[in-house]
Amino acid sequence: MKSVVILGGGIAAIEAAIFYRREGFRVELISERDYLFIYPISIWIPVGTTPFEYATMSLEKLAKRHDFIFTHDSVIDISGSQKSITLKDSGIRKAEHLVIALGSGKMKHMGIEHTLSICAAPEQSVLLKNRIDDLIAKGSGKIALGFGGNPKDSSGVRGGPGFELLFNLHHTLVKKGVRDRFELTFFAPMPQPGARMGEKALAMMGNMFKRDQIATKFGQKISGFTANGVMFEDESFLQADLTMFIPAGDGHPVIKSSDLPQNEAGFIHINDYCQIEGIDGWYAIGDVTALQGPDWKAKQGHIAEVMARNSAHNSAISLGYKRGELKGYQEHLTILCVMDMGNGAGFVYRNDVKALLIPMPIVGHWMKIVWGWYYKWSKLKLIPRILGL
Repeated sequence: MKSVVILGGGIAAIEAAIFYRREGFRVELISERDYLFIYPISIWIPVGTTPFEYATMSLEKLAKRHDFIFTHDSVIDISGSQKSITLKDSGIRKAEHLVIALGSGKMKHMGIEHTLSICAAPEQSVLLKNRIDDLIAKGSGKIALGFGGNPKDSSGVRGGPGFELLFNLHHTLVKKGVRDRFELTFFAPMPQPGARMGEKALAMMGNMFKRDQIATKFGQKISGFTANGVMFEDESFLQADLTMFIPAGDGHPVIKSSDLPQNEAGFIHINDYCQIEGIDGWYAIGDVTALQGPDWKAKQGHIAEVMARNSAHNSAISLGYKRGELKGYQEHLTILCVMDMGNGAGFVYRNDVKALLIPMPIVGHWMKIVWGWYYKWSKLKLIPRILGL
């Protein structure tokens, strides 16, 4: 039985561990956290809809369910030339077969410590909740929500969770009867944030901002943050009692300092089969990779899971475990999400042919809740798995 080491503890890494086991590999998953944090449903933590624990799953429990080894440790160095990894507690390890699913780093903005993010360390979702609760208790406030870009690689932009938290926060303030006492402003450096969803979706988002009386500041580069708001390069200033900001993805620090093939932003170069260029038996999946594809491409969970499943399949074929054709990820590139709004949702879909944003009042919110249940229960093998969901 061949052994594979998987680095990471997120959606891509877990899917890889499950499917490498199915292909007959001995699997060791190494993660700096002892739990999987389910970012797509963490949007409800800051508004108090769900507790922090709801968005977590024990990696030990998942390892037992799927018969893989879980090692709680941090990766501090990777060497492609030596085919080795260095762990904080365990030291240097050789790895003939490796899957890198470490996720991305974050763009560094001046004063970023004055912001909180729904896509950063999981604990920040709780800090956001505490800050929002404090402002509601105070009775009024100015809240700025936004996301940034990476000029070296646009695929790492995380706009969706920002939109979701914005509309969930609006809905929460309405329910509490205090919406008229709060100023909500959405900001982004690009002229048309969300444009990758398509023109119709972009127009619909604009109408929603007007309907919900949400101010916007688009098209100005962010120069930094202070405790009181956001500074822009045109010397304007957005005052805020609380700033929620999602920096764009950047190369993971461990990857940037390694000898692995990378693009300008520090993401790993892979081919369509998720194989790392020039290193036999090594794969990279998810946010750590330099995606190839159309300009509107985005790093999303369903693409990460496709990459994970394909890597397991392709590894098994390469080692003679089974016969078949290698599978690529690029044909599966789509934008697909249920954008929750607290009292409904919008179904977002885009491929090379069409771009849709379909409003789903009430039922859309429950679809997102059901997806969360399904994700957790199917990963624990409590209900049947439907691939692609």
